[in-house]
Amino acid sequence: MTGRRPGGDALERMAPIGLEELMARAMLQTRIDRKYVLPLSVLHALLEELPPDTRVLEIDGRRRFAYRSLYFDTPDLRSFHLTAHRRRRRFKIRTRVYEQSGECWLEVKTCGPRGSTVKQRLPYDPRHHATVEPGRSFLDGVLAERRMPGEPPPEGLRLSPVLGTGYHRATLCLPDTDSRVTIDTGLRWRDGEQELLLPGMAVVETKTGSTASRVDRLLWRAHYRPGRISKYATGLAALRPELPAGPWRRTLRRDFARAVVRRVPAAPGAAPAAPAAVQAAGEPVVSAVFS
Repeated sequence: MTGRRPGGDALERMAPIGLEELMARAMLQTRIDRKYVLPLSVLHALLEELPPDTRVLEIDGRRRFAYRSLYFDTPDLRSFHLTAHRRRRRFKIRTRVYEQSGECWLEVKTCGPRGSTVKQRLPYDPRHHATVEPGRSFLDGVLAERRMPGEPPPEGLRLSPVLGTGYHRATLCLPDTDSRVTIDTGLRWRDGEQELLLPGMAVVETKTGSTASRVDRLLWRAHYRPGRISKYATGLAALRPELPAGPWRRTLRRDFARAVVRRVPAAPGAAPAAPAAVQAAGEPVVSAVFS
């Protein structure tokens, strides 16, 4: 095995786009998300097929970025179960830390009209990444807008950290539709003293308006269709087999077949750590790109 990053040449050949321009052109907060779980070899072929005007996010000379997130839920896992049963009022709450910059956000994702995803977020002190309390009024306001008749007010939700995730991300901009594509590799999940790794696979997500992107069409032509995966809910179902996993059963059986679960030490009373997105043992050197 060599130190060359398979697929890295294709990513490096792309023209860069800065964060400010990307946000102006393609940072959709209300959008249609399509997710694909793919072998890294398929990703390599996909990159070579992309049009020459595809651009890649570059910040301070970097094109690959480490993310870690911490997901919050109630003691009865309301967020998980609403997602598992595909309820319209489902929500996800997380803090997200961008490792390179140290920037942190408190984020809420809800279900919008016609299956769209609505993401609202608040700049957050990274020292508070393991609690939602400093941003509680923001959370309550967002969830109150989605509250159904007869539901308890969001102020009554007891939220604590449940699952940590870590991965590396590259972000592409497709100028023809001003849509965005994220490619996550080096994926891992942490639940208490359990850590799950997914070597050799990537999660590709297209984020578009009403029109499918060029990436979607290329994958459809290659007989790959959007799959059901939620980094929070699918990861938790993989680590806790007693939980319902209906929406992700096929994904878990097919795409998580190579998953590795291992025990990791946890400090007594500590919240689930959001794992660092680093290369898994035995995985090719593709921690943020493809092969």
